Amino acid sequence: MSDPLAGAASPAVPFPAGTAPLQGGPAVTPATLTGALTAAVGLFVAYQAYRGYRRNDSRPMLFLGVGIFLVTAAPFVVTTLLVSVLLASDAAGVLAWALLEILGLGSILYALTGA
Repeated sequence: MSDPLAGAASPAVPFPAGTAPLQGGPAVTPATLTGALTAAVGLFVAYQAYRGYRRNDSRPMLFLGVGIFLVTAAPFVVTTLLVSVLLASDAAGVLAWALLEILGLGSILYALTGA
């Protein structure tokens, strides 16, 4: 039997023999990496505010830490889970992001003015 692809140009194989690219996984884009970095820095700042709350028993520091967490880390995690894992619509992701930011900003405002 003759090989039907013998005369055709062989496709370029960018992977070593015996391996294949991963299929179906979520793509990591620069926007995702930037969001993850923002979430990581926000978690660090929120943790520092929590340490300040524990050290000084300062209620404003607690609300500041919660607010920073809600503005930076929570929206990234929730929308990534909603849109990528649970396959919710983009509108649901934007709504979740906006609600978490409103709650976070409200917490920061309370920390700065009324706690």
